[in-house]
Amino acid sequence: MSWVDDYKKKLVTAEEAVSAIKSGDRVYISGNAATPYALMHSLAKRKDELEDVELVHVLLMGEDPLSRPEMEGHFRHNSLFVGPADRKAINEGRADYIPIFLHQIPALMYSDQMPLNVAILHLSPPDEHGFMSFGVEVLASKAAAEKAEIVIAQVNDQMPRVLGDSFIHVSRVDKVVEVSEELPQLQRKPFTEVERKIGHYIAELIEDGSTLQLGIGGIPDAVLSALKDRRDLGIHTEMVSDGVMEAIEAGVITGARKTFHPYKVILTFILGSKKLYDFVDNNPVLEAHPTDYTNHPFNVSRNDNMIAINSAIEVDITGQVCSDSVGTYIYSGFGGQVDFIRGAAHSKGGKPIIALPSTAKNDELSRIVPFLKKGAGVVTTRADVKYVVTEYGVAYLHGKNLQERTVALINIAHPKFRPDLIKEAKSRFLLR
Repeated sequence: MSWVDDYKKKLVTAEEAVSAIKSGDRVYISGNAATPYALMHSLAKRKDELEDVELVHVLLMGEDPLSRPEMEGHFRHNSLFVGPADRKAINEGRADYIPIFLHQIPALMYSDQMPLNVAILHLSPPDEHGFMSFGVEVLASKAAAEKAEIVIAQVNDQMPRVLGDSFIHVSRVDKVVEVSEELPQLQRKPFTEVERKIGHYIAELIEDGSTLQLGIGGIPDAVLSALKDRRDLGIHTEMVSDGVMEAIEAGVITGARKTFHPYKVILTFILGSKKLYDFVDNNPVLEAHPTDYTNHPFNVSRNDNMIAINSAIEVDITGQVCSDSVGTYIYSGFGGQVDFIRGAAHSKGGKPIIALPSTAKNDELSRIVPFLKKGAGVVTTRADVKYVVTEYGVAYLHGKNLQERTVALINIAHPKFRPDLIKEAKSRFLLR
């Protein structure tokens, strides 16, 4: 049978596709801009027929019908990275959160520690050879596709064909649901003056030929804006956003001096505007790989002069970094922060950077704190941290004792909070 005939034979409606899911099943759902809305809504309609269906995923975009209060007992999220879609359910005890480094997620599936009954994936249409691209999110979708008993594909003619280790053949899926829907987009906001200053300080640490990992938002955009005079920068990152696309088009990012995958942008997911999704379609400059490749600290470290830029919710005066919770309130996840921090630390000339504004809530709260909030989780340990950057400067912590760290971090805190930080530090003998 030709792949075309095989594909046509597997075509079903969304309702027919999700009928394969049974009570007690564990179901993997692709996420980010590859969140499969049509199949999720069809699955939600089966609420009264199903019990104890476990939903495993990373970040889901948009509104999630499966996490509503009335879904309790029928569907339960077991989130590998928390976002707006499931944050309320997790903090109300109606869903669960797995703290894990992003590069370790595929191994959960390959090792059968997390056996999957069903994988729901959002794919591009097949090419002339019958291969469908995982599109804007590879992450753990490849592992899920290879290990799940049943693979359901939502095939979208608006999903870009992203190159790399990012394809699945028609023969390896069981049901196909065709849709034509725009991918979710992130609207960019102009970076603030605080973010501009942070971007300036970070840019001073970046030399020509460096390879960057950065995310999305004001600080990454401010960094890229401050690098317009740099040459031959490279990208090895978890996520590609519009800022990276613009830097490629401007000739700032060429990858010419990369020591691992030269001339290539290595990534695991893409999130941004429709212009970005058009840019990445069939573009040989970009290669998408699963997280056990892209995020593995060893592979990250193979890039000389690797610059990893990650954010935090708060940092205590000894250098402990909390970035997944506000006290006991789970906000996000480990993601790739530690993967890239450790990879950059082992890179020749590498620089792992934690960047954050010095305050929150209109300068009411300091984000450089004497203690992390009660119940807050440490994502990046003080032994892993090298650079911390706020709008007040750069604190270099590696090899420094607790007193030296305390001085460096208080010096980049907002001035109005420094007296209280000094007082607390002295009471703990962290300042002489």
